[in-house]
Amino acid sequence: MDTVSLDNSGAKQLKAIVERIERLLEEIKTLQADVKDVYAEAKGNGFDTKILRKIISLRKKDTAERQEEEALLDLYMHALGMLPASGVADAAE
Repeated sequence: MDTVSLDNSGAKQLKAIVERIERLLEEIKTLQADVKDVYAEAKGNGFDTKILRKIISLRKKDTAERQEEEALLDLYMHALGMLPASGVADAAE
């Protein structure tokens, strides 16, 4: 296997990139801890964190994607008998 060597400026550039990535990863860890604290605060104020996580997930989606997901969820839940019959087709069954 051939080894690759870097000149001095290449090695410095590589080191700078690695250090930037390490700093960003540390910032991500800090932000994740902050998010955890906010969820704990929400829970302490009586909010359901599982529902909050779902709301956050839904807000990330565009309206059309969210509506399609909700329609499929409704369809599947009806098919499984998890929701009351509501349509004409349901009444005929």
